[in-house]
Amino acid sequence: MPEQNNTKALLVLADATVFEGQSFGAEGETIGEVVFNTSMTGYQEIITDSSYKGQIVVMTYTQIGNYGLNSQDVESNSPKVEGFVVKECLDFPSNWRSETSLVNYFKENNIVGIEGIDTRALTKHIRDNGVQMGIISTIDLNPQSLLEKVNQHPGISSIDLVKEVTTKKSFKWKEHIWKWQEPSSQIKKPEQSKIASFLQKFISPPKKKIIVYDFGIKLNILRHLAETDCDITVVPAQTPAEEVLEKADAIILSNGPGDPQTVTYAIENTKKLIGKKPILGICLGHQILGLAFGGRTYKLKFGHHGGNHPVMDLTTRKVEITAQNHNYCVDINSLKGQVELTHKNLYDRTEEGMRHKDLPIISIQYHPEAGPGPNDSNYIFKRFKEMIDKG
Repeated sequence: MPEQNNTKALLVLADATVFEGQSFGAEGETIGEVVFNTSMTGYQEIITDSSYKGQIVVMTYTQIGNYGLNSQDVESNSPKVEGFVVKECLDFPSNWRSETSLVNYFKENNIVGIEGIDTRALTKHIRDNGVQMGIISTIDLNPQSLLEKVNQHPGISSIDLVKEVTTKKSFKWKEHIWKWQEPSSQIKKPEQSKIASFLQKFISPPKKKIIVYDFGIKLNILRHLAETDCDITVVPAQTPAEEVLEKADAIILSNGPGDPQTVTYAIENTKKLIGKKPILGICLGHQILGLAFGGRTYKLKFGHHGGNHPVMDLTTRKVEITAQNHNYCVDINSLKGQVELTHKNLYDRTEEGMRHKDLPIISIQYHPEAGPGPNDSNYIFKRFKEMIDKG
């Protein structure tokens, strides 16, 4: 068993609340908006989710790190959280797919973590007082000095975080969702596969082309899109709408970090896309659509972050258990009858999805690619594909 880490660390919130614990991962100092996540598992996906850029994440589950990390379950090419807060970090993972420990992963990627604090008290404090900026430090242990640093930060609502996480150049995507390998007796022989592939070119119609705007997309969204058997191209967030319209049969506006109102270029591009092609918006993409329609967004008190949020699909009256990660919400009433509400959060009744009344456009606030249900929300991708096929 690894030795106990006794390096002291402090977490100081913008309202001067101080939590003392021990450092794990990299030593140093980091500032971000402090939010809590209620998922019991999935910490690797959370750490690498680009939507958490600019945020320090508090895990409410008491023990984190127990199954390690691997290179297959990441949601981006590197960790995106600004810092990580846990009750207890387990540095001796046990899982057949584990490749490294959480501690080593943070050290390798220069992520500051703090453990040994009362995460329940911290979560209740955020819930009662709202999300706020905070700082974790292992090098400056003066609370007043750290508070001054936090107060000097402009806050993430004034920063375009999408520019920091979007891809620098376009790329194709073909990887499907992870599956158990079929028994060898069921695997097609190579020559059969070659023949089938050759015939497919002449029998099947051309694949529909989906262009995905990368505002900080989770890779599992792309894996699920691959299951629709479409041709998928991911483009940078600032790609002109005219360039996308030349090549796309349909368009996806992805998830991403920060306040949607700071991503002005995405809003302007989306205005040019509306009415031209089928569109699916996910999370930040949903909010950008709302703003492009002329509506408004507002910030939630402490946001929705976790894998246990019940949402009702109002078209079927079915309830889904969803994964969520957002601090902002679209005010459907501000859209003046252009859209209809399709999904509602059953925790706080906030609006989670919409559909345009006349155009092939749908969007949702939660993450259909995540699997807390585990497959409750997969139908969103099928629904979008059917919308594309209808033209």
